[in-house]
Amino acid sequence: MSDVQWEGVMPAITTPFNEDGSVDHVFLAEHASWMIDAGCTGMVPLGSLGEGATLDFDEKLAVLETLVGAIGDRVPIIPGIAALATHQAVELAKGAQSKGCRGLMVLPPYVYQGTWEETRAHFDQVIGATDLPCMLYNNPIAYGTDVSPEQMVELCARHDNLRAMKDSGGDVRKVTANHALHGDRVALFAGLDDMPFEAVHAGAVGWIGGLVNALPRESVELLRLSLAGERDAALALYAWFLPLLRLDTVPEFVQLIKLVQQEVGMGTERVRAPRRPISGPRREPIVAMVRERLATNPMKEA
Repeated sequence: MSDVQWEGVMPAITTPFNEDGSVDHVFLAEHASWMIDAGCTGMVPLGSLGEGATLDFDEKLAVLETLVGAIGDRVPIIPGIAALATHQAVELAKGAQSKGCRGLMVLPPYVYQGTWEETRAHFDQVIGATDLPCMLYNNPIAYGTDVSPEQMVELCARHDNLRAMKDSGGDVRKVTANHALHGDRVALFAGLDDMPFEAVHAGAVGWIGGLVNALPRESVELLRLSLAGERDAALALYAWFLPLLRLDTVPEFVQLIKLVQQEVGMGTERVRAPRRPISGPRREPIVAMVRERLATNPMKEA
């Protein structure tokens, strides 16, 4: 089983697009390397923020090939594995391994919210499709499936390669409960941008982040301070960061995070339809807030 250090800030990397709608592989490689240089410990492509549901199968494999080629052994590539049908997710898991990915982030099935027996069978097949270490992604808000701490115990007993869990439910008590049941057996990750400080104090050791795509140094420092127990410094940085981090918690989070990337000069707002960049009366106050936060960044380089 490939070795992955389940810790630190791992970007849920956005997928950049050219003007013709194709994936911009040149910038994808540049963007990933930039975030690793800032201290990120892994890379998580093909997730919700990466617009994975809008990418064709061959596009997904091409994204993974670009990232593995650009990053090499510096940090692991841990793609999101999601599909409408279980066999599609299994095929993607095997494809990810063939491209050199060192771990997988396994999601429940898209759209269909089945019984626990059905969901467990899906996880069994996807986690068991390779020998790669896996993270389970629990996001009841987006996917309608909520894996309880007790169900996570059941899955861990069935799969030795299930090593981590990302929780985006927003209930930090779930982090506490999972930590109490699993200890160090499962590495727990914050999955929403406005919960890393709280999650660390409940037992999390990492953060799958969104705004890290635009502000990696700040994200890495926030997690470092939180893990080190430097409460006052962490809260001061968190207070500055929160208006931006909360952009990750609304339906248009993809467009908004790409907007911040554009404001810092690291990407564009291009998204794949049916998404469109933020426009109309909502845009001006959001842009004003983003620019005000960036101008007052306590970590801004001189």
